[in-house]
Amino acid sequence: MPLATIIGSGPNGLSAGVALARAGYRVRVLEAADTAGGGLRTTEGTTLPGFRHDVCSAVHPAALASPFFRAFGLDERVTWIRPDISFAHPLDDGRAAIAWRDLERTAADLGPDRDAWLRRLRPLTTHIDGVTDFTGNQLLRIPRDPVTAARYAVRMLDQGTPLARAAFRTDEAAALMAGVVAHANSPQPTLAGAAAGLLLAALAHAGGWPYPRGGSQTIADALIGDLEAHGGTVETGVHVGDLASLDRGDPARGDVLLLNTSPRLALTHPDIPARYARAVRAYRYGAAAAKVDFALDGPVPWANPHVRNAPTVHVAGDRDEVWNSENAVAIGRVSDRPYVLAVQPSVFDPTRAPEGKAVLWAYIHVPGGSDLDPTELITAQVERFAPGFRDRILAHHAVPASSREALNPAEIGGDISGGVFDMRQALRRPVLSPAPWRTPMPGVYLASASTPPGPAVNGMAGWHAAHTVLRDAGTPAELGDLFG
Repeated sequence: MPLATIIGSGPNGLSAGVALARAGYRVRVLEAADTAGGGLRTTEGTTLPGFRHDVCSAVHPAALASPFFRAFGLDERVTWIRPDISFAHPLDDGRAAIAWRDLERTAADLGPDRDAWLRRLRPLTTHIDGVTDFTGNQLLRIPRDPVTAARYAVRMLDQGTPLARAAFRTDEAAALMAGVVAHANSPQPTLAGAAAGLLLAALAHAGGWPYPRGGSQTIADALIGDLEAHGGTVETGVHVGDLASLDRGDPARGDVLLLNTSPRLALTHPDIPARYARAVRAYRYGAAAAKVDFALDGPVPWANPHVRNAPTVHVAGDRDEVWNSENAVAIGRVSDRPYVLAVQPSVFDPTRAPEGKAVLWAYIHVPGGSDLDPTELITAQVERFAPGFRDRILAHHAVPASSREALNPAEIGGDISGGVFDMRQALRRPVLSPAPWRTPMPGVYLASASTPPGPAVNGMAGWHAAHTVLRDAGTPAELGDLFG
């Protein structure tokens, strides 16, 4: 039985482990932290006892649309909360733009921009499988649904160029789109940012933005449970900083090593070719996240009542404010009014805080490596749209970007996206290849967000790496073979 050693127990590492264990490999996952899950971890007591906070990811738009997680049956293994509101964007004077799971309701609320919103999103929402096929794979391939891929590309041009300024007439529609595009942590408008935002917006109406009851850790626990049921193991507290000294078996015997890490770890391999090493060193990391967890003495008092029922809130003003915030980060600054990505899971999940209390998860984008404590900037922005928020804060815990790499070595400088996500690195992630999960070192593969399809909790980078391993071993298998 060949051995598969996987470094990193994030969603991609665990997904690769599940696939390979089911295919007959003896799987060993090594995790540097004291608990498994990587970006899926949920911890209690970070702020106060009884308050459970997600360490990295909190809401999972791409999870249930993922081909891997569909085959795995994640929908049945985890208790999901599916809110009627996918995301909200408060505006001044108590107004707000709401992205309902119902596309028609969202469009109707946008008044003069009803048809503009439908025109951009209905073709993607009604063909979401074609969208996820196109965006969930290496781009150097012919998509299964080329018509939907072409429609997606046209809308990228519409939202990723200066044409975006004329796309909508109302502040509500313009802010709603700008807020979801800003998830990409890139200058605005750009094609790559538009690509990420359009996928998220389409998922918002195709199935909503669900999140797991009990925290993201439940996803990791489901994957670990399946891995262990098929003979795999997870070892925590094992930091691998040098591949030369790692006991990973014998590649000549079919043993493999998968890196759910930054590709930089591959540089420590004693047999790395010079050309590949240059490509890895040239791979760029970019803007980062600075996060705060809040323990609150009650729900956030948003001025707009709909926002109170939205687990995900894009806290900023109009489109210009969002763009100014993201473009400031791109030139090394942080706006006085930054775009805040906030999640209030306790709105529908009572397991996250003591009765009557609440938690808020929030971050801003900052230059890579920044040591800025974002607490006051985030607090001021939330207070702007939720007067009285400060008075609800019982405790908080800040994680500057400069501290994130110590918590997760894959987050270089606090970059939670696994590297700059622009059009160049959408193709070269981290190298230009039809199978970038394969390295030139025998038996060594990449299985992280630094490979296609990039960031998001969907397990697809891990699946693509495992699929490549099986194909290279002469034992090709598809998802239906492993989970059928």
